[in-house]
Amino acid sequence: MLMEIGKSGLKGSRIALGCMRMADLTVKEAETVIGTALENGLNFFDHADIYGGGQSELRFSEALQALDVRREDIIVQSKCGIQKGFFDFSKDHILTSVDGILSRLGTDYLDFLLLHRPDALMEPEEVAEAFSLLEKAGKVKHFGVSNQNRSQMAFLNHYLKQDLQVNQLQLSPVHSPIIDAGLNVNMVTSASADRDGGIMDYCRLNQITIQAWSPFQIDLNQGTFFGKAAYQQLNDTLNDYAGRYQVSPEAIVTAWILRHPAKIQTVVGSMNPERISKIAEAEKVVLSRPEWYEIYQRAGHSLP
Repeated sequence: MLMEIGKSGLKGSRIALGCMRMADLTVKEAETVIGTALENGLNFFDHADIYGGGQSELRFSEALQALDVRREDIIVQSKCGIQKGFFDFSKDHILTSVDGILSRLGTDYLDFLLLHRPDALMEPEEVAEAFSLLEKAGKVKHFGVSNQNRSQMAFLNHYLKQDLQVNQLQLSPVHSPIIDAGLNVNMVTSASADRDGGIMDYCRLNQITIQAWSPFQIDLNQGTFFGKAAYQQLNDTLNDYAGRYQVSPEAIVTAWILRHPAKIQTVVGSMNPERISKIAEAEKVVLSRPEWYEIYQRAGHSLP
């Protein structure tokens, strides 16, 4: 099933394939991964210039050449702005980064370019100029950000001629601050802390697509919550629903994200073809409201 990404007019799959780990594959393995994604309706591929030191983009390009895929039939996104030890949203860095991305991906354009995490030293006028030059040159069709809060997006948008179409944010049943604060308004609890200025509502009001990254992880250091004793209740619930709907626990988690009315796009980073096929079965599952809330609570959250 396809969804419009932001207000771009482009239709992308509700589940996107994150290509961070593609550098670890052979070209033949990457062909199988991409082919499996396409066979299961995933036409959206997420990259970043730092993934594998650029090798993930290169491997994707090498594999795509061996497949009978037209460029216009897939949506390719990449990100820039992270350098070793610092962030860089300067005009020169953005322009140079995009040229490198396009070269490695073997394409003339990106469907989406995202700024990768906030840069405290950002000059918005420079970003605006870089975006306009890239758009005018036909190198980038649409733009977005990652890991930014409401005020950061509003501030940047003030200077841009283009609408921001995407914000990529971490979201899983156990990592859900963009949901928690909205459920705990006016409460004196840690869950009530508004850490992002209401980014969920801001994106919904402005038709900006939230892309959920690391949907199966606790955090970047602890890995996934599958099989972890600390999340036994969550895993038992996921396994129960997996049996009920005859899909994998990963598909249930993905369905949990897709069930949210914000029309969140889920970015999954598996390089296992069988697992990709199983995750794609989330499209067949529509969780009920009680089921959605049960998974949320089994992940360790309390309702007020």
